[in-house]
Amino acid sequence: MNKFENQEKVDAEGVFSKVLRAGRRTYFFDVRETRAGDYYLTITESKKNTQDDGAVYYKKHKIYLYKEDFESFKEMLDETTDFVFSQKGEEVISEKHQKDFDPKNKNTVNEEVEVSSFTNVDFDDI
Repeated sequence: MNKFENQEKVDAEGVFSKVLRAGRRTYFFDVRETRAGDYYLTITESKKNTQDDGAVYYKKHKIYLYKEDFESFKEMLDETTDFVFSQKGEEVISEKHQKDFDPKNKNTVNEEVEVSSFTNVDFDDI
């Protein structure tokens, strides 16, 4: 059973849209039209967060992808996802995704990930 919810819609502002709900994250794939009448794609990640006082807010990151980059982007995405699957398989191995995961269990071990090799990019600045 796939836990991701996939929805398709077309709204007044965009030409075509698809929504992928994945836990606390939602991904929006929106085809928009340039002033010249050509199409481009925006990919938006929206992540639900909670403040200390319990108020809910959404943090969003957006990528603009233009037609001339589609093929290279798709090839790079395919290459990197193929690498991950070939190295680690398709099964999700983080403990919170395990069938028997209990967030109330105090014996749960938290995994720490070294992120210093990643570039800190805020796509809202693009």
